Amino acid sequence: MKSDVDHLPLAQQEELALATRILMDEFAVATSRATQPWKKNGKVRKIVLFGSYSRGDWVDDPENGYQSDYDLLIIVSHEDLTEIAEYWYVAEDKILRDTAIARPVNIIVHTLDEVNRALKRGEYFWVDIARDGVILYDLPGSELAAPMPLTAADAYEMASGYFNQWYHAIDDLLAGAELYRKRSNPNLAAFTLHQAAERAYICYLLARCLYVPRSHNLKFLRSLAEDREPRLVEAWPRATKVDRRRFELAKRAYVEARYSAAYAIDGDDLQAIRAAVTRLRDIVETVSREWLDGLRQKAGL
Repeated sequence: MKSDVDHLPLAQQEELALATRILMDEFAVATSRATQPWKKNGKVRKIVLFGSYSRGDWVDDPENGYQSDYDLLIIVSHEDLTEIAEYWYVAEDKILRDTAIARPVNIIVHTLDEVNRALKRGEYFWVDIARDGVILYDLPGSELAAPMPLTAADAYEMASGYFNQWYHAIDDLLAGAELYRKRSNPNLAAFTLHQAAERAYICYLLARCLYVPRSHNLKFLRSLAEDREPRLVEAWPRATKVDRRRFELAKRAYVEARYSAAYAIDGDDLQAIRAAVTRLRDIVETVSREWLDGLRQKAGL
């Protein structure tokens, strides 16, 4: 694991430094209000940059609607401190609103025990972070375990199990969305399309990485999946403002389509989102089966 971001342009280095500072400062505020000793003395043990910006293959083309996100792993001293709403929401919101940070920032939060158990199991997502990640903050005594190799047979069994568990319900959700559309319930149709897209990304990430974050944020899931498989970019048109607005409608539908009277979506937008989710389902099937076939061949099954 690297310990500096010298491979990044100065602007990105400064953005990451600012994001790290906001995360640390707001976590200190959140824990200072606690009464339990373990919570009041809670620690951030590591902050690690992973994904395209750690590897050096990021994309920065905002005019055409594609810009790689910063992906950060935060390792904390207690599992309760992984709760996003209680400890990390304010920091995420400040980062989102800070005009000095031009690129989206995604975070995942885990304990050192969780990460090390996954490394000892050889789970690909964590092995990749241990290999390619860049340490932005490090508390002494927070070493990661040495990754253990996962056999191809075990990887195939796990990945194929995830794929079979998650893939087939995508069609059920697409059918449900169409039913709600025909029954003149566009908001519920939009929510169900969000669920179909979310399930598709979860299916791919579990089959490919054996990990998925605890998040319903469609943009975050899309970013993680596309970071590992560029063909998934084809699912969502993003060249025009209309294209990008439609993805935002799909992303917002998880909460707003159910609970906000201000959320509205018309038939053309629903049809376009349905077409995108259908493409996503098809690409997920293709790339996941290719990955599973490769694992099966390596395992000699």
